[in-house]
Amino acid sequence: MMLQLTPVEVLAVLGGFFALVMVWRASAKATRRASEAARTSVRLMSLTGRVLVTAAAIVGVQWIVIKHPGNEGLLLAVLGVPALFASYTLTRALTVTAVDMPQQKKGRRR
Repeated sequence: MMLQLTPVEVLAVLGGFFALVMVWRASAKATRRASEAARTSVRLMSLTGRVLVTAAAIVGVQWIVIKHPGNEGLLLAVLGVPALFASYTLTRALTVTAVDMPQQKKGRRR
């Protein structure tokens, strides 16, 4: 059996394949973007959880030391060490160490 296709039918088949490939690529990009967004939100929640647990531990230790006075050196250490960590973190976060300039791609003009 010989298959006889007109040029219009061949173009229609090629157009169908092209459309199928374009839809497949678009869905793959959308899936990748959704996956990256989910990972970002999980990272944020993980970071938030670690911050809250660490803060609770620091407050708990400080509360115990303040409620049972008697050792001034321990009180200064318990209050001072977290303050040092916080000041270091804030200083790093608020200090601009470099200005990032967007890099132009060589060979391409806009």
